[in-house]
Parts: sequence; C-alpha cells; structure tokens
Amino acid sequence: MALTLYHVSWCPECAVVRDRLDALNLTYEDVIVPDFRQSRQEVFDASGQYYVPVLKDGETVLTETREILAHLDQHYGGEGQDNRQDASGDGEDDAPCCSL
Repeated sequence: MALTLYHVSWCPECAVVRDRLDALNLTYEDVIVPDFRQSRQEVFDASGQYYVPVLKDGETVLTETREILAHLDQHYGGEGQDNRQDASGDGEDDAPCCSL
C-alpha cells in the first residue's frame, strides 16, 4: 500500500510521525501543506479536517498522532518503537498542536 504523510515542517507531532516512518524504513509520499490551517485543502480532502499530521495508508486515513504510530507499529513492525510521549511531553491525549 502507498503511504502519504500530510504535515508542516515545524510541527513536533509531525516530526514524531516522520521519525517513526524513517525508523521503520518505510517509503512514503511527503506532502508539506500550508502553515495556515484553512489553506490545507489537501488535508481536508483526504481526512475531512484541517489538522496535521495525517497519514493515508491505502484507503485508511489516520488523523491522530497516537493512532498513526500504533497503526505503523501494528502493520509495519514495532521493533523501531521508542515509546516516546507525545511532543508536548505531558502524556495527555490533547488535540494536535499543529493547528494555526
């Protein structure tokens, strides 16, 4: 299946997902979207919302960082897992921080 990651370059949540993709040696389409949320039409078209990161894996679309990481580990091998907390460091299941 083809993987596509929609993200912004400055987003810590997006960096966590990119790191996991790289740790698992997965090839993916890297789609950098506009910083301003309302300008992220590609993200909306793929997921029905404007927050990033968004990972598309074939017909599966994931919009939460923890769901993305769990999906990658389950479907592509969890040996690269490093058990990091979310980018905010507090372990809370908050909305994505990359929402300008």
